[in-house]
Amino acid sequence: MFENLSVFQTASAMARHAGQSQAVISQNVANADTPGYVGKQMPPFAMMYAPDNAAGTQRATREGHLHGSAATQSMAPVDMRGGDNPNDNTISLENELLKAAQAKSHHDRALAIYKSALDVLRVAGRTK
Repeated sequence: MFENLSVFQTASAMARHAGQSQAVISQNVANADTPGYVGKQMPPFAMMYAPDNAAGTQRATREGHLHGSAATQSMAPVDMRGGDNPNDNTISLENELLKAAQAKSHHDRALAIYKSALDVLRVAGRTK
C-alpha cells in the first residue's frame, strides 16, 4: 500500500530543483564581474507538471506509459538574456539574491511537505 507514494517523489523532486537552483544562482553570483557572462536560471518547478496544452493531455511519468510525453520533464538551466549593467553581462546581484531567497523558501517547503507526509504515515501505521 505504501510502496509508491507520489508525495515523497514530488517533495524529493522539489528539493532537488531548489538545490539545483541554488547552484545556478551561486554560479551567476560568482561570475557577476565577468564581462560578457550570460547568466543561467532554472525553469520553474511547476513547468515540469504543466500539461502540454490547454486540453489537459496526460503526462507520462515513465517511458513505459502509452500516452503523454516524458521528454518535456527536464531540469536543465536556461540562458538569461537581456539586462544591461556596467560589466556588460546579464547578472544583477539584487535579482540573484531574491532568487536565492526564493530557492531557500522552495526547499523549506519541500522539506515541510516531506515531513508532514511522513507524520501522516506514522499516525496511519499506529492506527492499524
